[in-house]
Parts: sequence; structure tokens; C-alpha cells
Amino acid sequence: MTELVQSALSRALAGTPGRAEHEVVEEIGTDVYETAVSQGWIDESDADFALGTPRRTALELLTELGLFTFDDHARRWHPVDPSAASDQLVVPMAQRGSELLAESARWNDTFSRLGKVYRGSSLNLQRTLTEVHGVENINRFIDTQLNDCRTELLTAQPYGKRPKSDLAQAEPRDLAALRRGIAMRTLYQHSARQSPATREYVSDVVALGAEVRTSDEFFKRLLVFDRHTAIIPATENHAVAIAIHDKSVVAYLVDIFERAWERALPFTVEGEAVARTIAGEVRAMTLRMLVEGHSDVVSAKRLGVSARTYASYIAALKEEYGVQTRFQLGWAMSQSHDGQLRPPYAGRGAVG
Repeated sequence: MTELVQSALSRALAGTPGRAEHEVVEEIGTDVYETAVSQGWIDESDADFALGTPRRTALELLTELGLFTFDDHARRWHPVDPSAASDQLVVPMAQRGSELLAESARWNDTFSRLGKVYRGSSLNLQRTLTEVHGVENINRFIDTQLNDCRTELLTAQPYGKRPKSDLAQAEPRDLAALRRGIAMRTLYQHSARQSPATREYVSDVVALGAEVRTSDEFFKRLLVFDRHTAIIPATENHAVAIAIHDKSVVAYLVDIFERAWERALPFTVEGEAVARTIAGEVRAMTLRMLVEGHSDVVSAKRLGVSARTYASYIAALKEEYGVQTRFQLGWAMSQSHDGQLRPPYAGRGAVG
């Protein structure tokens, strides 16, 4: 603590008190000030305030901050009304804060204009691909693209529900874009409907005109800005992204999105018919994963659910087909001759 107090005192002497100084005042200085107020002063000879002690160093810090004056004749520190010290410290600090905010806004405007110049230049138009490394850099790149977006944003978000942290970061910028008049369409997997956070996010963006649908199909993450730039993941952990600027490639990705969009169901539409359709599509996708021989981990990921949820799907199929093992389930499925994979053993009990 002594080192912290002395470090804070050094910064206070330099005229730049900050968080560390505030912590010292809160943890030690307040008690020192209360002692002085109750006694009327603090004597230089007081053993509790001997040189080198935390209380003495805190006392010196408070003096530098204008909360004490030192009487050279009586060798005493006298407390000062904090309002006077506040005027000398807080008001200039607030003024500097306002000046820094204004300066940062001016720099942001300048860099924004320069960015638009670069992105509209022939040098930028010659690029077909841009690699972006690191999640933070990717998010900043997306923010920049969305800020420059003028007409339309298309997004495909796989793997079921999105993390709350991702939604919390995305929602303010998405709402701001919608308020600017950007048309926004987002595609999720059916499993995203089970997420309260995702439902809340969808409700907010739909209220401002966005369209959201869900699909039983698996797809990769995709963002398309004004049908001019597309962003896709370059690695499985999404630590690297590829920004595509080639018009023909972007048009191809948009076509894939449109085909998936046409087959998807509106997120906001509810009811028994929709629930049955979604349940049927999830069941069909689960059967497809089994037939294709994917592992549970891969199958769960492609369905956008947890491994436990996928296991419950398999358990439901076993019960539906009246079997006990996956081998029996595969055999029972192979006996379906109508191509619909309906259970031929309903009501017969388990096969021995």
C-alpha cells in the first residue's frame, strides 16, 4: 500500500491525479481527513503520521490536492473545505475531459473520411480479398463496413443461439443501421428459437423493420454489405476472416443466401403449424445426419444444438421407431420403403 500511495503522490505532484490517487483518498485519505476534522489539526510530531508511514504519505497527497494547508509556525496541518479543492481539481479535469472527447470526435471524423477515400480508390478496387486476423480486428472491420453500408445487410448466423456477449455487441450497431434505413435480413438455424436472448434481440430488430428467418439446413457464417463486400470465416475458430470484394464471388454468395432464405421460415411467426413444420425439419435433419454417418459432435454442431440436445433427438427417434440401439434404429430406418423414413414399428415395442 505504501508504494501505491507514494506512486499516487508522485502523479499528484505532476498535476495528473487519476484512479490510483482516488483509491488512496478513499482507502486512507478519508480516515486521515476525518481525524484532522475531529481534532482540528494534525501535528507534525504525531507518531501516527511519522515520515515514511502510509498515513503521512496520504496526508501529503491530500495537501497536494488542496485538502490541507501546513502551518510552518505551529508545524501543523489544517483541513480545508473540500469545495475549494473540488473547484481547483474537478472543474479543470471535467474541462479537459470535454476537450479530449471533442478532440477524439474530430480525429474519428478525419479517419472516417480517409477510410472512405481509401475504400473508394482504385487501389482498393483492385483488391479481391482481405484477410482480417483476430476477433477484435474482425469486429472493428465489421463495424466499419456497417457504418459505410447504405442500403442492405444480409447475414447468416449458424450454430443455433448466439452468445449473449455477441448479441450485446451487435444489437446497438444493428439498431443504429436500421434507424438509418438499412434493409436487414438475418438467417438462423431453427435451434436459435430456443434462446431467450436471441428471441429478445430478434424482437428488437424486427420492430425496426428487420426480417429474420430460421432454417433446418446447416450453413456457414456470412455477412454481405450492399452486395459489394462479403465476409466469411477463414478458420473453424473464427479467429481469421476473409473479406471478399470481387463482384462475381459476392453475387454467387448472395445467390446462395437467397436460396436458403426462400426455404426458411419467418422467426416471428408462431403457432402449431409452424411448430410442427420445424419439429419435422429437425427430425429429418437428425435422420440425415445418422444416414450420412456423422459423429454426434459434428451432427450437433450442424444442427446448432448441444451434444446433450442431439442425444435427446436420437433417444426420441429410438422411441419413435420402437428400438433400443442405434444399430436397430439404422436397420428400422432401412426398412422404410416410401422414402419418408417413417417408423414401420410404431406400437410394436422394442425389437429384440
